[in-house]
Amino acid sequence: MTEIGILICTVGWIVSLVGSIMVLIKAFQKSILWGLGSLFIPFVILVFVIMNWEDTKKGFLIALAGSGVAFVGIIIMVMFGAPVETLPLE
Repeated sequence: MTEIGILICTVGWIVSLVGSIMVLIKAFQKSILWGLGSLFIPFVILVFVIMNWEDTKKGFLIALAGSGVAFVGIIIMVMFGAPVETLPLE
């Protein structure tokens, strides 16, 4: 069952990555400063999403859903005895 948890976590991580890249593309389309700020300065991408909700809604919600799926995968791994050292928490 731990392997299923790992698979679910990996799929969630990939989906979250795709959604985040979608938002990052929108930031670079808006301006180079928004794009670079979103890459290198913490929470700038969150400010960008809030200020440009209509344009970034789809990517943000995909990233959020992927994070939720990854979290479920981690919970499954913990429930069925995966050693804490193997969990992708860092």
